[in-house]
Amino acid sequence: MLADRIPEVQQALADAGLDGWIFCVFQGNDPISLDLLGLGGHALVTRRCYYLVPRSGAPRKLAHRLEPAMLDHLPGTTERYLTWREHADALAALVGDDTRLAAQYSPSAAIPTVSRLDLGTAEVLRGAGAELLSSADLVQRFAATWSDEQLAGHRRSCVLLHDVVGDAFRRVGDALRGGAGIDEHAVQQWILERFDAAGLITESPPIVGVNAHAADPHYQPTAERTSPIRRGDFLLIDLWAKDAAPGGVYADITWCGVCDAAPAERHAEIFRIVAAARDAALETVTSRYPAQPVHGFEVDDAARGVIREAGYGDYFIHRTGHSIHVSDHGPGANMDNLETHDTRTLMPGTGFSIEPGIYLPGDFGVRSEINVALTPEGAEVTGGEPQKELIRVLA
Repeated sequence: MLADRIPEVQQALADAGLDGWIFCVFQGNDPISLDLLGLGGHALVTRRCYYLVPRSGAPRKLAHRLEPAMLDHLPGTTERYLTWREHADALAALVGDDTRLAAQYSPSAAIPTVSRLDLGTAEVLRGAGAELLSSADLVQRFAATWSDEQLAGHRRSCVLLHDVVGDAFRRVGDALRGGAGIDEHAVQQWILERFDAAGLITESPPIVGVNAHAADPHYQPTAERTSPIRRGDFLLIDLWAKDAAPGGVYADITWCGVCDAAPAERHAEIFRIVAAARDAALETVTSRYPAQPVHGFEVDDAARGVIREAGYGDYFIHRTGHSIHVSDHGPGANMDNLETHDTRTLMPGTGFSIEPGIYLPGDFGVRSEINVALTPEGAEVTGGEPQKELIRVLA
């Protein structure tokens, strides 16, 4: 929580030439602020409240008189307001002379995960003389980094996911060899049972898709919408989970295979391209980090260049990777130069996925996903070796 890191935040503000960092909270408008201020999961943030950490001196709080204790757990001085007229004046007083402020704002909404400040509040702040700058780098440093305990938990979770995905493919093979019916939803539910037995939790069920369903990057089977898994099918499994203990950090991997003794040449060709793209992205990170800066968009460019060169650029329809934290999609830098142009520098103590894919509508899709943790020493692929070839379910 931010309360324990105020001196560190103030040093970061000084280094960035900022007067302060302002947090504007109303209901669930800004998950970053809610988490950093220790308000995540709070049911009664029903009135606007504000927290400003200045470059020096005590933080300043502004709360509504109906919820006067909302920010009492945080250090600093407190002012309160009741009416809308008092609100505008009190917010201007909160800003005071600290006018060059970081906020959860992204120019032109270029980084949507940081673009949380509403225009109306921005107008009030600017009317009070504030110059608003993006908190994107601060967010990555203070909301996206992992503790040593979180890194250890992520490693354990990632190893467990590799065990589960391997067992899932073997389960499919056993069913096919034994003549028993099995479908996408049944495999998905079996994976969830394994998560529960291992003490893992997840935000949403895993993706289990055969053939054309594998070409839908966010397909999820349900009891009502599921396809049987048969001999000769192409099978993609994408699963993500974390330790159930508070503060657990996600692991998120994708493996692919064929329900046969060997893949068709078309399946093998597409997998080779995707795996080469994954490895090119990873090489961009490992060859430069930590000695040289690496930006999110550059990692995406490396993967996308391989797929484009192979003639499948139009079929790689998502970013190369995403930040990973206590939510599967975290607030740090994404490996992205498609959906956004993420210029953030990859930071020690953070983690992310690398997961290029080629999706051929109506046919099949391939994705190969690994997780990378950035330690002070280097970039670590967690959980196990990247997939080298398609799993042969009936080999």
